[in-house]
Amino acid sequence: MSASIPKKLVRKPRPTLDSVLRRAHLSVSLIAVLAAGLTLTAVALLALRVYSDQNLRLVARSMSYTVEAAVVFGDPMAAREALALIGVNEDIDRAQVNDKAGKVLARWERGEHGTRYYIERALTGWMLPDSLVFPITHDEQAIGSITLVPHSRSLLPFLLSGLSCLLACLVLSLAVAVRLSRRMETEITSPLRHLAETAHRVRRDRSFELRVPPANIAELNQINDDFNALLDELEAWQSHLQKENASLSHRANHDSLTGLSNRAFMEAELERAILEARVGNGKVAVLFLDSDRFKYINDTFGHASGDRVLVTIAARIKQQLREGDLVARLGGDEFAILLKPLRNSSDAMHIADNIIAAMAQAIELPTGNSIVSSLTIGVAVFPDHAIDAVSLVGAADEAMYRAKQAQRGTRQVARLPQPHIHP
Repeated sequence: MSASIPKKLVRKPRPTLDSVLRRAHLSVSLIAVLAAGLTLTAVALLALRVYSDQNLRLVARSMSYTVEAAVVFGDPMAAREALALIGVNEDIDRAQVNDKAGKVLARWERGEHGTRYYIERALTGWMLPDSLVFPITHDEQAIGSITLVPHSRSLLPFLLSGLSCLLACLVLSLAVAVRLSRRMETEITSPLRHLAETAHRVRRDRSFELRVPPANIAELNQINDDFNALLDELEAWQSHLQKENASLSHRANHDSLTGLSNRAFMEAELERAILEARVGNGKVAVLFLDSDRFKYINDTFGHASGDRVLVTIAARIKQQLREGDLVARLGGDEFAILLKPLRNSSDAMHIADNIIAAMAQAIELPTGNSIVSSLTIGVAVFPDHAIDAVSLVGAADEAMYRAKQAQRGTRQVARLPQPHIHP
């Protein structure tokens, strides 16, 4: 039975800044456009109503002038013809002339009362007055009245075309507003997106060399400048730590006086070299070196002279080695050399002879004296003389002591291991 996750623990995804700004800009744009559209529509309809009233009054005035003579002479036929003459060309549904006593003298109707008429009347009737009563005067005396009922035959097309144009303008305004808002949104979100992406890459990859590009908005650009300044400090701090770590690593693996590798680093590299040689069926050689007159030099000429001798020995040894070979100071006046890879044992002997020859040149001491400090060397080869690192170093050390006993400033090769004889 699977456990259901409580609804309170289910977190809804947070909206992005783009979506929030887009909704806000769209809402503001819609509200602004709708408010402007409704205002313009109301003003336009009000103006249209006023225009309709004025137009109806003008038509009534014109008809009153036309039927004035017919009313004076009481001629209904002439009055009706006058009404029809003007009414047929104007937006008039009905026209009626009453004499001074209120009696109907003439009446004219358009007669178009089909379905379209009632639809137009229903849509536009609220914009037109129900009727208009206008006096008919003669010699500034009221002799009757004319009653007009407006018709909406041309009002509906005019209204529809006006509303269509207004709607098109509103849609265009909305499109422009949306485009401008998106442009503004891009100017806001683009720098923030660059900032977020840079911060994420810095956190993920520790790429402190990255920088945020400038922004067009002053406040956002200030944030970017502050963030870049922080990255400058972090990059400097990281560089300082890397240098410190490299320095500590170098100190942990190298001799402080000669700059050569120390015993621990030498032993680790030897283990690795033997493993590679065992896998690749190759050879590795170890040379164990000891300075023959170091104690005498140190006691006679002082520690500064002894240090000069050790530094000179280290430099001359390195000059005789190949690329990939390793020399280490084991302590005191003892040195060790790791030769890898080794094609044959004679290469190790040749290098040992070159080192011995290089030490024949006198060393200038800080005291002004010069002295020759020879080296005695023991050579051991893997897998000929030993099959592990400890035994190989021991074999080279033993060969060095045999060389010292025989003659200082020479080299000896380690003895081959004796086979075990089982009884």
